[in-house]
Amino acid sequence: MSIELPQRNWHLLSRQEKYTELHQQISALLDPQVDDIANLANAAALLKEIFGWWWVGFYRVLNNKLVLGPFQGPVACTTIALGKGVCGKSWETQSTLVVPNVEEFPGHIACSAASKSEIVVPIVKADGQIWGVLDVDSEHLATFDELDQIELEKFCRTLASSL
Repeated sequence: MSIELPQRNWHLLSRQEKYTELHQQISALLDPQVDDIANLANAAALLKEIFGWWWVGFYRVLNNKLVLGPFQGPVACTTIALGKGVCGKSWETQSTLVVPNVEEFPGHIACSAASKSEIVVPIVKADGQIWGVLDVDSEHLATFDELDQIELEKFCRTLASSL
């Protein structure tokens, strides 16, 4: 299967227009003929391409910890315990966390000093189990808001349906 993003000047689109494109593209991009890792690698690349965020990736629940999955950006922490950092807390609470300033988040795990704000969205399978989390970092303060939460939760529901 050959998928290519349309050539766009992504920086000229509003955030809502970018999310509209994201939802259209991810539905076409997910391939039921390949494994989860391949689909998630393309999902991370799609987010990075459209939004240009500092770091975009997935952590999977394996052996009662979060383990690094496909991502786009600089090197990252490989494992995160339940309740630790933003990702571990999102997993523990089964809720999306929007962090305007990571330095103010108790127990933040600094994989990169360049990361200033973060959003983490749990990926919940149909049976209610947490598969893992989507983690997105920005090198700017207060990058993420309610729009990002709503749209990235929708994005994760689409991903969860293919896992």
